[in-house]
Amino acid sequence: MKLVIISGRSGSGKSTALNVLEDLGFYCIDNLPVMLLPTLMQQANQQGTGLVGMAVSIDARNIRSELGNFADIVSQLPNDCILEIIYLDAHVDTLLTRFSATRRKHPLTDADVPLFEAINKEVELLHHIADMADLTIDTTHLSMHQLRTMIKNRVVDKDSNEMSILFESFGFKHGIPKDSDLVFDVRCLPNPYWDPQLRHFTGQDQAIIDFLSDESSVNEMYSDIDDYLQKWLPEFQNNNRTYMTISIGCTGGQHRSVYMTERLYQAYEKRYQNVQLRHRELNP
Repeated sequence: MKLVIISGRSGSGKSTALNVLEDLGFYCIDNLPVMLLPTLMQQANQQGTGLVGMAVSIDARNIRSELGNFADIVSQLPNDCILEIIYLDAHVDTLLTRFSATRRKHPLTDADVPLFEAINKEVELLHHIADMADLTIDTTHLSMHQLRTMIKNRVVDKDSNEMSILFESFGFKHGIPKDSDLVFDVRCLPNPYWDPQLRHFTGQDQAIIDFLSDESSVNEMYSDIDDYLQKWLPEFQNNNRTYMTISIGCTGGQHRSVYMTERLYQAYEKRYQNVQLRHRELNP
């Protein structure tokens, strides 16, 4: 049976992710004590639930010593358990804003621990889980709807043996996506922004596509990135890597990175079964 563990800092979207999995047929448990994981899966296998799988949320409310023994406890899962660990996170400022908006109490705050300190303290408590995550999702720039779609497309709709690949464009001036596995910088390419007639378009528009397609340096950059991915993605997959987030960045995330990301996505969706596309700055 498939077991999906959802973890991450409070306010990062764990409840949303768990709700998606429940809607799609998973039996979901919020804040399960880590030590109960092996027993839960053993009983699920014995009883034959007939469900798509199990999904549990594990966060900083767990006993600290059990979080520290996470790897040992997970090693006790049944051999036929298909485990995937999804870790959600967001920028500290984003988490502070979300708690301010909802007025929820952070589980680690008390009279002596303010919210900012509690949010940072979670990193230490959860690093054993974060280090083992198959997929890390930075929800800083994701809406609830976008997160739901990402969980469905990358986790639920993925066969257990295939690699899920996300091509994502971004602007360096807005920060590098924290969940990137590979980052390619295309800021050295000709920039359509400096042409007033092209500035208001994006890399999805034909005017920008025509402009960049005619540049030899753009085609050389694409060829080099494509060669690298064709050579090394199979090696990552052979090493049991099931998720890859490939981020392409330019200055503002509007033209060059969008064009290159679209071009790579169109090529790789024909080579792999689960390939996703996201333009971070175009879909805030």
